[in-house]
Amino acid sequence: MRSSLQLAGDAAVWLALAAMPYWITWLGGYTALGTRVVVMALAAMALNFLLGFTGVLSFGHAAYFGLGAYGVGMTIRYLVPNTLLGIVIGVAAGTLAAALIGALIARLRGVYFAMATIAFGQVFYFVAFRWNAVTGGDDGLSGWHRMPLHFGQQRIDILGNSTVFYYFVLLCFAVSVAVMTALLRSPFGRTLLAIRENEKRARFLGLPVEQHIWLSFVISCFFVSFAGTLYALLNNFADPHDLRWDQSGDFVIMAVLGGMRSLWGPLIGAAVFVLVQDYISTRTENWMSFIGLLFILVVLFFPRGVLGIRTGGVRS
Repeated sequence: MRSSLQLAGDAAVWLALAAMPYWITWLGGYTALGTRVVVMALAAMALNFLLGFTGVLSFGHAAYFGLGAYGVGMTIRYLVPNTLLGIVIGVAAGTLAAALIGALIARLRGVYFAMATIAFGQVFYFVAFRWNAVTGGDDGLSGWHRMPLHFGQQRIDILGNSTVFYYFVLLCFAVSVAVMTALLRSPFGRTLLAIRENEKRARFLGLPVEQHIWLSFVISCFFVSFAGTLYALLNNFADPHDLRWDQSGDFVIMAVLGGMRSLWGPLIGAAVFVLVQDYISTRTENWMSFIGLLFILVVLFFPRGVLGIRTGGVRS
């Protein structure tokens, strides 16, 4: 049974997210900034599914984030001007790539796994960077925008409004969090925690460790690809930077800032990262120095992240 304190914490988080378009303006922000917080939170939580709950570090998640972004953009621009179909194709592209690559690297551990994810991620980055005729190269993929939703013969133009689009993203975020929570509370999720805590003991118990790590990697990349599609729809643009290794580093920083072993930690980390970035980048080009200093302070004085080991949600 979950305590009333945990339930109150969950309710406070959802209430804050639901009201964000209204209170973020009090902080000098804007609705699109709140949308970016939610999208990056989803990406960081997706990475945390692998890092915090399975104990495997990936520095290549930006590749699947970018595949989702380019998937939806290229679908709308070149194939069918349909937002939902673009999301499906973007997520499918990222998940399929993750399934193939994950099968190749599932037996690697530690720094070898992390370096392999960087190597494969950079392959996708250079393809997007060099394939100017299709991806737009360094200029990015532009000339498209999110389209009205189609339900049979019904055409609903609700995504043009920034506030309505925020709630569309929040709905996607809520469904994703519910699925991740259910997975982590299932026997599969408990198996991932066992692998994280002691892989040798889990293997001794007869658990197929490599299969579980592969599946955790694929699930994680599924959700980060989903975040990538939403990020591209937010900006009506896909950029090669979305696939680059430093974008993966940003996801890791978000997860660590908030707390890797908690469900809501990456959300807190993403909010801090995005808001600090938006505020400082308008005043200096060296905003990453401040992010780096903040990251060092958190690691030194709050090694378990802002939330520590306590969180409203799944506990490890």
